[in-house]
Amino acid sequence: MCSVWGDVATVRIVVHGQQAFGKAVLEALIKRGETIVGVYVAPEKEGAKADPLKEAAHAAKLPIFQPASYRKPEVWEEFRALKPDLQVMAFVTLFVPEEFLNIPTHGSIQYHPSLLPAYRGPSAINWPIIKGETETGLSIFWPDNGLDTGDVLIQKKTPISATDTLGSVYFDRLFPMGVEAMLEAIDLVKGGKAPRLKQDEAKATYEGRCGPDNAHIDWGRPWQDVDRLIRGCNPAPGAWSKLDGRTVKIFEARPLPARDPKGIAGKMGEIVAIDNDGFAVVCADGRFKVTRVQADGPKIAANEFATNAKLNTGMRFS
Repeated sequence: MCSVWGDVATVRIVVHGQQAFGKAVLEALIKRGETIVGVYVAPEKEGAKADPLKEAAHAAKLPIFQPASYRKPEVWEEFRALKPDLQVMAFVTLFVPEEFLNIPTHGSIQYHPSLLPAYRGPSAINWPIIKGETETGLSIFWPDNGLDTGDVLIQKKTPISATDTLGSVYFDRLFPMGVEAMLEAIDLVKGGKAPRLKQDEAKATYEGRCGPDNAHIDWGRPWQDVDRLIRGCNPAPGAWSKLDGRTVKIFEARPLPARDPKGIAGKMGEIVAIDNDGFAVVCADGRFKVTRVQADGPKIAANEFATNAKLNTGMRFS
């Protein structure tokens, strides 16, 4: 148990998460000498590589736990035996009930990549880009039995530019900002100064997972909508369109808005130009210069795809 809560404290921390973000949080805590008593990691699918967080925990010789469910009393007892003071949740996708969350002396804190209560849900970085927001951020909050509904501890903001993608917003900003915010939140908890700010339910929004069904490009939409979809789905799930029955994911495309929408030649989705930089596709009020795509194999330059697929002007995406 923690001996003192104030300016100096020995805190028994459990890290719970997965993937690169979970690994980064664990390594940051180890680097600054925190007492880590266990690591909980999502179980790998059969045949999958070991999770990066699991590998980092193994390298640090820390106890590793991978329950398939957190609803079982025996899992709670195993957790309780660690005598944790604080659970730090860094990218947790399995549901964790309050019976487990409340076991640590001072509860559990969790990272979420949006400014709660906005954009609750599993694709909280995709949707603000797709919907044209100019700002997003992250929240460190006290999770409960709801979906991203717990009291907020810390929030950090970051702008969304006209060229940002899911990848740039997350990897360049929300990822490193999130690690630092986790450390700041832990310090507030250790110092007995961590706030619990109620979320305003009147401002709450929830968006489901952004998957392939949401990522289909409708070339009949205005260029802003198509642009935001492509950027908000890069690198995952990848905005896509069909060409001669073949699914083509478009990861990079430069919008070329028309001064006069009525003057656009070509049908919606039609390839109207092919050159060394890629190919141009018509949308409702302009064109897109597509520069990077993926079809059956790895991502490649659009001009290479055009050559390999023998594209011609007049072919049409749907």
